[in-house]
Amino acid sequence: MREEEKKRSSQDSSFKRFMKKRWAFPAIYIASAAIILTGVLWYQTSDNATDTDSYDYEATDITGKKYDEPALEVNRAMENFVMPVKDSDSAVIQKQFYDYDGKAEDQEAALVFYNNTYHPNTGIDIATKDGETFDVLAALSGKVTKVEEDSLLGNVIEVEHDKGIVTQYQSVTEMNVEVGDQVEQGDVLAKAGESLFNEEAGVHVHFEIRKDGTPVNPLDFFNKPLSSLQELDTADKADAEENSGATEENDEAAPSEDKSSEESADENAGNTEEDESADTEEDPAGTSEDEGQTDDQVEEDTATESTDA
Repeated sequence: MREEEKKRSSQDSSFKRFMKKRWAFPAIYIASAAIILTGVLWYQTSDNATDTDSYDYEATDITGKKYDEPALEVNRAMENFVMPVKDSDSAVIQKQFYDYDGKAEDQEAALVFYNNTYHPNTGIDIATKDGETFDVLAALSGKVTKVEEDSLLGNVIEVEHDKGIVTQYQSVTEMNVEVGDQVEQGDVLAKAGESLFNEEAGVHVHFEIRKDGTPVNPLDFFNKPLSSLQELDTADKADAEENSGATEENDEAAPSEDKSSEESADENAGNTEEDESADTEEDPAGTSEDEGQTDDQVEEDTATESTDA
């Protein structure tokens, strides 16, 4: 018993000696803080590892969007407009786009004669050298917004590529798409056919590019991206076309007005000549009457003198 008591008393005395040292309490405090901090960091790390399993790696910062969805807008902006035919080397442009700022001979060649009237061509008419039918391809990726059977235009397919920017394919047969279909550049839309509106072109496809309803020359945008058309201000061009049309009407009206002025001048000149001739004819008559009256007076005076004699 005494030995055990001696051991306990020696342990108590050693602990008391340790606690009496100046660095004992700071060391215990630092060690406790380190243990607590280590425990907190371990808990946070384990909690984050658990939450990682619940993450949706397919989600983006845009609500409702997924990585596996096709980035249509980005791809479309990077695409260039191409001719709606597979082999552009064998393609022939039967009729060009009517440019209101173009030369007179080019404008004349871009007129379509239908129903005894000339109409400006709002697109280009594409055919092949052999005159046979061919596949009509999508010039740019987009969404089909119109598929109509039209006997005059030879059926119409319209594809929307951006807000206000569409392409139209007229004079087509065997249409392979429906409204709402998403088409990629190069997809076969239909076959080239004929139309009553432009029978002279034969088997062809009438291709148009429109922005905000205003047709633009497709040849100006082939091999160019959609962004080049987005930057185009079609409002100014539409005003220029209207002003050009008004100028043409005024030019047509001006010759008729000049002709009317010339006719009026001719009539006035004719009236003046008639008046002068009438006055000339009346004057001799008056002169002759005066001369006759003078002769009568002379004879009367002579007779009076003879009577008096």
